[in-house]
Amino acid sequence: MIAQLNSLSAEEQEFMYKAPILVCILIAGADGDIDRSEIKEAIAHAKKKQQNATDGMMELYREIGEDFEDKLKVLLQSYPMAALQRNPIIEDELARLNEILPKLNNLFSGNYYQSLCDLALKVAKSSGGWFGMKSIGEAEARYVKLPMINNPAANG
Repeated sequence: MIAQLNSLSAEEQEFMYKAPILVCILIAGADGDIDRSEIKEAIAHAKKKQQNATDGMMELYREIGEDFEDKLKVLLQSYPMAALQRNPIIEDELARLNEILPKLNNLFSGNYYQSLCDLALKVAKSSGGWFGMKSIGEAEARYVKLPMINNPAANG
């Protein structure tokens, strides 16, 4: 496990690994259809974070990036298929980070939050828009700034 997560319970630590996958499902599935390009973009983002991250983020993304597509598919099966039922559940789950992130080092929690926002934006731009031209569709736009998660940098 990552040293920065030592102050968290095992359940909270596990959720820190799960949250990026939830962000991917939320954004990619906002329009009711999770397509291959959105999953590929999420995997590419995780791999890039593995190489460029600091302050424990590298290890976190190495773990998340391992079998990302399989983890996403397994997790997705535990939610309703219809986006209208699935998205509110995922929003509520992601809001749990508002209790978890303040328990962490400010730099790490800020970097983690920013990485989730970056992931959301990358996934949203990977599919949709006008002829798929890297613009954000209407459904994704509602969630892309992750309004259910408070920016830890704004609190401290």
